[in-house]
Amino acid sequence: MDEDGEDGAVSEDSSRRRRASDDDDARPVTAAGRRRRAGAAGNGTGGDADTAGRPGKGTATPTRDRASAEPQGSLITRLRRFLREVVAELRKVHWPTRRQIVVYTFVVLVFVAFMVALVAGLDWVFAKAVFALFG
Repeated sequence: MDEDGEDGAVSEDSSRRRRASDDDDARPVTAAGRRRRAGAAGNGTGGDADTAGRPGKGTATPTRDRASAEPQGSLITRLRRFLREVVAELRKVHWPTRRQIVVYTFVVLVFVAFMVALVAGLDWVFAKAVFALFG
């Protein structure tokens, strides 16, 4: 018998485990192992710090200077920038089609009608039960 408890035949799982533990280039099984491997590769997706000198996952975000956080420009300039950013964000929104809005509205109305009927029915049942008990 071999170390896996089988006669001469090594199971696929045990051979895979043995290979993973034998060589360092094996594919990591856990997320932490993948982050360590990615950090060691230097692609900036994990580890304590990547090769570009930016902080990796788990490090605090550097604080900004108070001067750079203050708004720059006049009120009109800031308002224009704000409106441009609002328009840019609204372009990213996935707007539903007219048919989707009709379907969603119908679903909401049916659900609300069902809930109103359920609460009204429970109210009627409890009212009958209270009058039957306390008369």
